[in-house]
Amino acid sequence: MPLALLALAIGAFGIGTTEFVIMGVLPQVADDFGVSIPTAGWLVSGYALGVVVGAPLLTVLGTKVSRKKMLMFLMGLFIVGNALSAFAPGFGVMLIGRVIASLAHGAFFGIGSVVAADLVAPKKKASAISLMFMGLTVANIVGVPGGTYVGQAAGWRITFTLVAALGVVGLLGVAKLVPEQGRAETANVRREFAAFKNVQVWLAMAMTVLGYGGVFAAITYITPMMTEVAGYTEAAVTWLLVLFGVGMFLGNLLGGRFADRALMPMLFTALAALTAALLLFTATAHNKALAAITLTLIGALGFATVPPLQKWVLDQASAAPTLASAANIGAFNLGNALAAWLGGVVIAAGLGYTAPNWVGTLLSGTALLLSFLAAFLDRRTRRAPGNVVAGSPHPRAQRTGAPIGH
Repeated sequence: MPLALLALAIGAFGIGTTEFVIMGVLPQVADDFGVSIPTAGWLVSGYALGVVVGAPLLTVLGTKVSRKKMLMFLMGLFIVGNALSAFAPGFGVMLIGRVIASLAHGAFFGIGSVVAADLVAPKKKASAISLMFMGLTVANIVGVPGGTYVGQAAGWRITFTLVAALGVVGLLGVAKLVPEQGRAETANVRREFAAFKNVQVWLAMAMTVLGYGGVFAAITYITPMMTEVAGYTEAAVTWLLVLFGVGMFLGNLLGGRFADRALMPMLFTALAALTAALLLFTATAHNKALAAITLTLIGALGFATVPPLQKWVLDQASAAPTLASAANIGAFNLGNALAAWLGGVVIAAGLGYTAPNWVGTLLSGTALLLSFLAAFLDRRTRRAPGNVVAGSPHPRAQRTGAPIGH
């Protein structure tokens, strides 16, 4: 695997840390600004919605510059947003900082996915994407627990100051290691938008919204769930987040490896098991040991869906993948925003801190049904006499393994 993937993983590490660390310090932020836990949850939803908007917008704007320059700009935006969050005088300003930082998220992973896939042979594309996302999973093993510990010991503002510093490291890594690959789209923006005529692209994004949204329904409110229901101390949340991160790391690697072998069977398995784990979490959250085990499983199963879903989108929009790839990253975060909001609604309704697990079960279960529909439509289209699936790899590329048009 090319060394440039390391640079992408470094950027992903910083982005992953800021995305998830807010869950570990959410009670501290709420207390500092004098708002409720559900209101503080808007720092999660606002970030996620910023990704949804920023992913396609900045990807389109970035078609005039090289992918490397665009990735560097996005890391600069990330640094500014986290610095503003660190020094925010009020809740509204911090929310603005979170949104600014989030604008870089979707476009970075979307463009980064295309860069990663273009650096390797076709049969290694899902694995290359998973290696880039490894930075995100490692963030949940090191960055998020470390940031949570620092936030609890020295204050959440120090946490976000350190996150901004991570962005500087990511920017330097991209500048040093990522090669120039030309503009994000060498033809025109219309060609990028044409990919959305394929219903499979929309189905993939719907699966992304609902499938990974199921994970966020539970994880957004993990701190109050583990302290108030499972009986853990606040300090123990740091180590619980480490377990969640370990699960994500392993799930990401396995998801990438098996998606290269059998993409849709891998997706079926991961979504079915994730739905079951979220349903189980409603009961296991009342026991310390079982809660920790289930949390690890949710991390693994949730992130095992990421490489196959991202690869599916790239396959279906192979003629112009950049915008579709970024839009699918936005779809992950639309699911995050939806799930965080729904989780806050059921908690505010008095249903308890385990109620978001029911929300997650419903979301992931629906994603599983959509994956069956996507596979059925794909088989039916491919079996049609003389038909070539729109957006699928060119027949010569399938025979020789050589990419067409790159």
